[in-house]
Amino acid sequence: MNAFKVLFSVLLIAANLSVAHGQRGARMGYIDMEYILENVPEYQEAKNQLSSKVDRWKRELEKMLQEIEQLKLNLSNERILLTKELIEEQEEEIKILEDEMIAYQQNRFGPGGDLDVQRRQLVQPIQDQVFNLVQELAEAKKYDFIFDKSADVVMLFAAKRNDVSDQVLRSINRAAKREEALSRKQGKKIEQEEALSMEESAEQSEREKAIQDKKNQREAMMEERRRKRDSIRLVKQAEFEARRQELLDRRQQRLDSINGVNSNQNSGSNGSQTPPSGPPVPPGGGDGSGTQR
Repeated sequence: MNAFKVLFSVLLIAANLSVAHGQRGARMGYIDMEYILENVPEYQEAKNQLSSKVDRWKRELEKMLQEIEQLKLNLSNERILLTKELIEEQEEEIKILEDEMIAYQQNRFGPGGDLDVQRRQLVQPIQDQVFNLVQELAEAKKYDFIFDKSADVVMLFAAKRNDVSDQVLRSINRAAKREEALSRKQGKKIEQEEALSMEESAEQSEREKAIQDKKNQREAMMEERRRKRDSIRLVKQAEFEARRQELLDRRQQRLDSINGVNSNQNSGSNGSQTPPSGPPVPPGGGDGSGTQR
């Protein structure tokens, strides 16, 4: 609705100007800022560099997420072997990493983050140049109005003959050729330095330094916790091995004792003899009466 009000106001002013100028109607033209930007080589090159930065930031986020997921998996696997204090420490460590990941995402992709700032730095110089060229063109060609087709003003109809985008684009290219003494790399560097204010530059440096300091502190803290955890794990493992060896020794002693008793019983049974049964037989045989015939 606001766009229609703006358009209606512009048309009303144009009608008044048409009456004021007698037979000459108000001369209007328009540009397509998106079309101009897409056809400026410097803009495309800077846009590709920004896209590479965005890909790098996304990889950093993915790496942080993988580290968090790995710590969660390790905690799940080792929870039964850890004390309550160690479990709480690892859960706190995971929470710190999750908070850092969210903060990094906001600093890079959130409102007012690095992506928004660098997009403005990328577009602003060309928009300023287009604005100045449009002013010159309007004065030279006697235009009363020049609109931006890609802006909020709704254009229900626009004749191609009123499109001055190519004229603005040719002016930009001519200006670029006048600066051929500088290499494209140097020109881009100057353009970025002019677009980036001192305040934004200092702010960005402080933010990166704070992130790096916090990361270093976190890594030192994590290393200390890992050292404590490994030390406690080694102590528990040694206690477990000692207890296991003690049980094995006791079992072996019982087996040796049982085997000793069985061996003694078998030895006593083999050394004894059974005496003969019945009375002794006298010499000479017979019935033992001693009678002779």
